[in-house]
This record gives sequence, structure tokens and C-alpha cells, in this order.
Amino acid sequence: MSNIIRSTFASIAALLALSTPAFAEGGSSSSGFTQLIPLILIMLIFYFLLIRPQQKRAKEHRGMVESLKKGDEVMTNGGIFGTVTDVKEDFLKVEIADGVRIKIQRDAVAALSD
Repeated sequence: MSNIIRSTFASIAALLALSTPAFAEGGSSSSGFTQLIPLILIMLIFYFLLIRPQQKRAKEHRGMVESLKKGDEVMTNGGIFGTVTDVKEDFLKVEIADGVRIKIQRDAVAALSD
């Protein structure tokens, strides 16, 4: 992953060097759009490398949390493993040991365990 990011930033630097005018060369003017191209490229790279994958993971987590049902084995954000015993709208009851049940928010479920 770091090689991809490193090569991406190297490509951005090369594009910046080619697209931005050298201001010391005597005042060659360029359009405002030409100066915005590097900023737009950086925003696109951030979208595809950071924002879009994060939104995809959040959507998958939201779907998993909504589909929880009684009997599912889950792991909480705190690392507690247990079995869902009761499902309410915003809360779950999870049995973490024989006779030990805790009430947690649905969003506190990190993943389904195998």
C-alpha cells in the first residue's frame, strides 16, 4: 500500500511541476482553470484512495448490524465475544458466559465471529 501511495505522490509532484507556471520566468499568465488542475487531481486521488473505501466499509458494517439476529456470535468493539440472545431496535443482549448477559448498542458490534 505504501508503494502505491508513494508512486501516486510522485506522479502528483510530476504533474504539478508540468502544470504550474514558473513565476520567475517573466509573467506568462495562465488561466485560472489550469491552476486548479493540480488541486482537482489531489481531491480525486483522496476520494478514490481514502474516502470511497471508508464509505464502503461503513455501508457493509451498517448492513451487518441491521441483519443481526438471535443466535449470532458477535465480537464487540471492546473485544468481547458472545452470542446474541435478544434483539431490540437499538440494543442487543449478548451472553458472554453461562448466565452472564450484557446489554450493548447495536453499533458496538464490530464483527460477526466464526
